[in-house]
Amino acid sequence: MPVLSKNQIKFVTSLKQKKFREEQQLFIAEGVKMVKELLQSTIQVKQIYATSEFLRTTKIDSDIERFEIKENELERISALYTPNEVVAVCQIPEKTFEAKKVSGQLTLVLDEIKDPGNMGTIIRIADWFGIQTILCSLQTTDLFNPKVVQATMGSIARVDLYYMDLPIFFNQQKAENPLPVYGALLEGENLYSRSLSKNGFIVIGNESNGISESLLPYITDKISIPSFSHFKTTAGEAESLNAGIATAVICSEFRRKSSL
Repeated sequence: MPVLSKNQIKFVTSLKQKKFREEQQLFIAEGVKMVKELLQSTIQVKQIYATSEFLRTTKIDSDIERFEIKENELERISALYTPNEVVAVCQIPEKTFEAKKVSGQLTLVLDEIKDPGNMGTIIRIADWFGIQTILCSLQTTDLFNPKVVQATMGSIARVDLYYMDLPIFFNQQKAENPLPVYGALLEGENLYSRSLSKNGFIVIGNESNGISESLLPYITDKISIPSFSHFKTTAGEAESLNAGIATAVICSEFRRKSSL
């Protein structure tokens, strides 16, 4: 089994940066649960850097290069504050978007989501609620950022993401296959008191600025999550919901109504 070299450490740590991920078409994933899920998925795992315990107890295909490393070596290549037994180097999958992927489906659209934790959580939420496809603006954070990958908890292997110029996409979609486009907006109609389609797009805007001005003309249905702060005995209310939490609430209501 190969020994971890300085060049290998440099190579793995370089993949924490988008520039090198794009050059190599590789990304890193960490943690026992995460890596085991990827090993059973269609994502190609190229290398495993792990403790002897992980290598001893985990079935790994013979074509995957393995490096047995000590905890202090794991700390040197990990992107986590507390390294967790294993780091995997994986191939970034090649995916081509086809319009049929969103036809008759409920699709999430992420408009300039910047926080990696929010991004990963939203992917995990999509997986939970059976949403197969997420469309992302070109300004949305990179799917293969290690913090995003970690926050997906394995859902990265089951949800398809595509980055595109969203105004161009919606303009084409409107002409060729019009579907409802729901936008999460503060001035939107109460999510709980209106009908919701079983298919279409749910647009989630930037954490601070909401949905971009360039996308507003394509929103056919403005929706909002009402505040119930009047149930409190103290004054004041929260200004807004975290993007991930808002996505979970909206997806839950869409799925609840579609099952009635």
